[in-house]
Amino acid sequence: MKKRILTMLAISISLAGSTQIVRTTDPPLSTKAQEPTFETPLKWVSSDILISPVSDETHEIVSVKDPTIVRFNGLWHIYATVYSTSAGTWSMVYLNFRDWADAPEAKLTFIDVNPGLQGYHCAPHLFYFRPHGKWYLIFQSQQPQYCTTDDISRPETWSAPRDFFEGKPEGAPRLWIDYHVICDDTHAYLFFTGDNGRFYRSRTSIGDFPEGMSNPEIAIQDTRDNLFEGSITYRIKDSGTYLTLIEALSPARYYRAWIADSLDGEWMPVPGADTWDTPFAGINNVTFEVGVAPWTRDISHGELLRDGYDETMTIDLNHLRFLYQGRDPQSDGNYSLLPYRLGLLSVDQAQ
Repeated sequence: MKKRILTMLAISISLAGSTQIVRTTDPPLSTKAQEPTFETPLKWVSSDILISPVSDETHEIVSVKDPTIVRFNGLWHIYATVYSTSAGTWSMVYLNFRDWADAPEAKLTFIDVNPGLQGYHCAPHLFYFRPHGKWYLIFQSQQPQYCTTDDISRPETWSAPRDFFEGKPEGAPRLWIDYHVICDDTHAYLFFTGDNGRFYRSRTSIGDFPEGMSNPEIAIQDTRDNLFEGSITYRIKDSGTYLTLIEALSPARYYRAWIADSLDGEWMPVPGADTWDTPFAGINNVTFEVGVAPWTRDISHGELLRDGYDETMTIDLNHLRFLYQGRDPQSDGNYSLLPYRLGLLSVDQAQ
């Protein structure tokens, strides 16, 4: 029998397993954070490969991965990571299309069409920041950086990259990666992982963003296998609840879920969406569309399709879809050369 998530706090704690919850405040979860939302365990259906690496005369690439996606002006806009064997580094691409049926033919525009974005930049996160009337692209360079533009369809218009921090702040891990931003009514939060079983947050006031980020603090802690990378945080529509998804490493890549009633509060594991056997999204709860041969065992670094495109990162639980990266299960070896492609998960309506 399915069970609803976001039940009483005591149930969440009893199912938390080895996860350590790092507290910044000590009040109980609000009643909003205990209200039921979607049912677990989830069941997903995956598309075939929708977006593949396509090289050109000056870029030899072997993968497309780490997508960020928004729907704006009737188009899907995607920025993603690619590994270029010709340049010997990670970089980014941009593409857009009107309908998902058009995705396989969408043209990849390499980010180095912008002179300021040549070299190592990857793992993008895209949103529109309403207070500034600007689009922001957050990415890894290795440190967290950002650019702004008025037109996301023209990668050449992004401003020069700027750092969030002057040097490496106190509390940052050795390898900080996969940055994303989400805002509530008063603050902007920069979340990321550390390749060390820890999920971190910094914050600044909405008025000061993108400057003034605090030193990072640990928000969730677990083992490296259970909490690895590819994190992303959302506000659940019509609720006072937030959802964080973080990729786990082993036995294959899969996603776990946590909830909180504030972005600086306690993150509680979601019962029924938190383990290898019953993940938020993983090969144990994903099947493939009729006629599609299973093309991946990894359900890896991706984003839920949002209900909007602004800094609140709002999702509608009635319309869950997840753009993710996967790869041929037979592929192995150097991580840079793994043949990642992008596919789309949709909740199985028959569940």
